[in-house]
Amino acid sequence: MNEAVCKEKILIKTSWISTLGNSLLSVAKIAIGILSGSLAVLGDGIDSATDVIISIVMIYTARIMNRPPSAQYAYGYEKAESIATKILSFVIFYAGIQMLISSLHSIIEGTERNMPTMIAIYVTVFSIAGKLCLAIYQYRQGKKINSPMLMANAKNMRNDILISLSVLLGLAFTFLLQLPILDSVTGLFVSLFIIKSSISIFMDSNVELMDGVKDTSVYEKIFEAVDKVQGASNPHRVRSRQIGGMYMIVLDVEADGEITLNEAHNIAQEVEESIKQTIVNVYDIVVHVEPRGVHHVEEKFGINKNTF
Repeated sequence: MNEAVCKEKILIKTSWISTLGNSLLSVAKIAIGILSGSLAVLGDGIDSATDVIISIVMIYTARIMNRPPSAQYAYGYEKAESIATKILSFVIFYAGIQMLISSLHSIIEGTERNMPTMIAIYVTVFSIAGKLCLAIYQYRQGKKINSPMLMANAKNMRNDILISLSVLLGLAFTFLLQLPILDSVTGLFVSLFIIKSSISIFMDSNVELMDGVKDTSVYEKIFEAVDKVQGASNPHRVRSRQIGGMYMIVLDVEADGEITLNEAHNIAQEVEESIKQTIVNVYDIVVHVEPRGVHHVEEKFGINKNTF
């Protein structure tokens, strides 16, 4: 099966499972949050509702990513995943802000509230178990196809587990101390955690959109790969960026100026193969061969071995 088609199928399948699971948890928590009078459980349910939106965005994105390259998008549509991840961060941030406002309003107004009922604890425990299963599944599938979007959503679900645990702890203290206000305070801390998570995902998605790499050790691996190729030397102006979690690599190498064009081409191909054997998830490689000892005009971009 074509790798791109396989990735799309895994993305869509995982997203549908996530959509169904989060829909069930969201409806349960929102309904119980309203019935039990727990602001923290209601907020947790709203957070799960954003996960449903996220999963739908992921399904749509998976279909876009599998489109063949076009004249307008010669590198293909893989970066749609980064754009989707950026959108997810805004959705999560919005949910966090809404919950923060509700929690602050409840605390500042000091409105007399009734004690939440015990069913709030039961649904929270159920939520923790369900989210744990979904988070593990999403992360494993994300690692399997090297999908930043799936792994970002798994990270968001991991945060959801921590949120539900804090809600459970807050409910426990609410019942033990008979102070309904603690439920609102828990909701406040949960909202801050959601906001922090959204900012983290937003910043992480910037790297790919800014044509950067998350792990700069990739340059060391490129230099090591070039050193293994006989006839190639002085790798310079090395540029690497990520497209859909895969590396797009461009570099210059030097070779004997007296060799034939065919020999220079063979050296370039050997460099490509050596890099592919050293680095996983390579999208494409472009190698430019120059005569050894040629004077280089200093460029403002690219990484050189002697200055890295």
